[in-house]
Amino acid sequence: MADQQINRFSDKVEQLIQHCSKLESDNAALKVQQDHWHTERATLLQKNDLARNKIEAMIGRLRALEQN
Repeated sequence: MADQQINRFSDKVEQLIQHCSKLESDNAALKVQQDHWHTERATLLQKNDLARNKIEAMIGRLRALEQN
């Protein structure tokens, strides 16, 4: 009886170890994905600023033309 309990406990511990390993792997993959999203976000913000500056410059030129 005690051997069966030890075997079941050992199996449960092994399952827990496997589950922890999977969670660690998933966590690492999520961190890589998060880094990718942060990089992409920074790129998009930079492109957005560039577009905003170009539009503001165009508006300024149009206003200058309008005043002449």
